Amino acid sequence: MNKEEWLKRGYVTEPIPQSVDLKAEIKKLCKEKNAVILGHFYQSDEIQEIADFIGDSLALAQWAAKTDADIIVMCGVYFMGETAKILCPDKKVLIPDLNTGCSLADSCPAEEFTKFVNAHPGHTVVSYVNTSAAVKAVTDVVVTSTNAKQIVESLPKDEKIIFGPDRNLGNYINSIAGRNMLLWNGACHVHEKFSIEKIIELKKQYPEAQILVHPECKGALAKMADKVGSTAGLLKFAMASDKKDFIVATESGILYEMRKQCPEKNFIPAPPEDSTCACNECNFMRLNTLEKLYNTLKYEWPEVQVEKAVAEKAILPIQRMLDISKKLGL
Repeated sequence: MNKEEWLKRGYVTEPIPQSVDLKAEIKKLCKEKNAVILGHFYQSDEIQEIADFIGDSLALAQWAAKTDADIIVMCGVYFMGETAKILCPDKKVLIPDLNTGCSLADSCPAEEFTKFVNAHPGHTVVSYVNTSAAVKAVTDVVVTSTNAKQIVESLPKDEKIIFGPDRNLGNYINSIAGRNMLLWNGACHVHEKFSIEKIIELKKQYPEAQILVHPECKGALAKMADKVGSTAGLLKFAMASDKKDFIVATESGILYEMRKQCPEKNFIPAPPEDSTCACNECNFMRLNTLEKLYNTLKYEWPEVQVEKAVAEKAILPIQRMLDISKKLGL
């Protein structure tokens, strides 16, 4: 299959013989090409198992900024690949499937967000990392769910702030930081659809369970939580807790690391509203597979590219986030 046909699909479809030991070959290719595999907590278990580093969006950005690898393979979604490329313009950044979008990033088209910003002059623009490079280019400081509260609180109390794109995270920060940020009306399709009723039923089954909730979830669910936090924050909380049972309201990929770090504890995925499935998965995150990862390393494609003019603007708010996070010890 030629590259033009690959482009139509967004990933390499070269057949792989069943006799190939994918994990061994992936490790071999990484060594030969001085490549590093960065994986998000929401990836499948097999991707997390083989990744050189697993983390949330902040950790992945921090790791990309300091790696000495020649090739970065981002096993996450496309905006994460863009962030890595912006931070490492001289490195080759690959992603196993170009179709790995993000419903939250898609809810904030750059052209519309730019009009929104221009319609509200005098505001500091704080954008969640789950945005395109073009949105970051019209942003003053980027945040993740790990550092959003602290970065917002580092700004003057009377600062006028636009926060986008996640309305749930923005509302949560407003409520705990005493701010009145102007919010863009975006949301994550995974975190929006957790069922409060089903979680209440789970709580009846596990009355001692602590409820762990990502701040991209709706406010009513956050109010039920024993802990609201980023994936890394929820993991840290569970590791420190003396409780045995946890109901986890975020993408179910995080359960792999939770169970790995706390094998004696019981992690129960919170179910979505509109499905009989017992867990809530991001269909974009799960597009990455071992087969695509192998082909990506073998052919060094698909490659993430960011327009130079956009990257030069987008690096400023990303670097500001990293600098503030380092200063705050995050």
